[in-house]
Amino acid sequence: MMISVTNVRKMDFEAVPVDAFWNAGDELELRMHRIHAYPAKFPAFITTKALGYAKTRRMRIRRIADVFCGCGTVALEAKRNQIDFWGCDINPVATLIAEAKSRKYQTCRLERYRNSILDAWPEIKAEGDSYRVANDRLRYWYDKRRYDDLLRLQAAIESVVPSRGCYRQFFLCAFSNILKSTSRWLTKSIKPQVDPGKKPANVLRAFKEQCRFMIDANAQSDLSGYSHVEIVTRNFLDTSMDCPRVDMIVTSPPYVTSYEYADLHQLSSLWLGYAEDYRDLREGSIGSLQHIYNFERELKRLNSTGAGVVFSLLQTHKRIARSVAKYFLDMQEVAKRAYGMLRRGGMALFVLGNTEYRGVRVDNARHMAESLLESGFATVHVTKRKISKKILTPYRDSEGRFSSDANGRRVYGEEFILIGRR
Repeated sequence: MMISVTNVRKMDFEAVPVDAFWNAGDELELRMHRIHAYPAKFPAFITTKALGYAKTRRMRIRRIADVFCGCGTVALEAKRNQIDFWGCDINPVATLIAEAKSRKYQTCRLERYRNSILDAWPEIKAEGDSYRVANDRLRYWYDKRRYDDLLRLQAAIESVVPSRGCYRQFFLCAFSNILKSTSRWLTKSIKPQVDPGKKPANVLRAFKEQCRFMIDANAQSDLSGYSHVEIVTRNFLDTSMDCPRVDMIVTSPPYVTSYEYADLHQLSSLWLGYAEDYRDLREGSIGSLQHIYNFERELKRLNSTGAGVVFSLLQTHKRIARSVAKYFLDMQEVAKRAYGMLRRGGMALFVLGNTEYRGVRVDNARHMAESLLESGFATVHVTKRKISKKILTPYRDSEGRFSSDANGRRVYGEEFILIGRR
């Protein structure tokens, strides 16, 4: 059930009922959606549900956008439905995955390239001092053997697969996804931390298994017909970027204070040459704790919901208050820019949840609803869906893992879907 929002101050968002329509899809998720690990991955069926919802409103959807496209879930679903797609993300690792995911490849060419890479690998020798002169952060995560093996594998990929075209991206994506398992990184942790007892995976064995999974996933994917997919590595709030007109936006913004995507993807960023220092990629990332800006001057631009949350945090958590304020200010600009992208009668669907920091609720849903209305959206409707994996584990422990221990950080088991119509 959708509830129309007219006055966010009077509406009780927590009382909005869960709508089973948005809880689960009608089919199994394609394996292509799982070719690379990604935190807080967007449910694939949401796009299909959004298209069905639009159809009941007699909308004609020719192009979909995802302004926080992440690993390309919406891109692949748009492609499956033969609808043009445009997406952007500030994280180059995310856009690599998204581009690799939203293509259809010839199985015979994938197998030929894979075999050639494996044949070339034994012939490539790592230089004797390669580990000694490696990036300090990579030496922190890898022993010499794994580092040298990865270096040889990367060289084999680059020597075999042409740099132009989508096949190089496919195999670099496979390479990227084995970087954590072959390192000292604590498995399944959302924070960069070493597992002193871990035995890193064998590089060549991990790569063979990853390629097998991805080639099978490609064979399973049902992409057909022609639709244009464009994915750019840019900040959506970069005003120098020209964004196309679209009929629908389907997106899930990052959660404030939850993930530092630059930190989580540091191995791929360093190995693939996206940065010499992964911390440089935090700059401009919405939801990051690392922004530098004029807090006192910008504070007055917050809408009423944002100001209320920030002033509650300021009493005891000034650093977090500054980060949340920047996040809210950015999201207000996102709402304005999304409105400007939509054709008349278009629809923007935002999936986001509320968070909590040491007893203070960070009311993202209410803030976004107010931002959409203030940006000019004619109507804003809101509903809720359950996040199945978090229902029984509503907390995160000190290492970032889901937990039932109430001493951990509260994680809400539901998230909101906000739909604005221009």
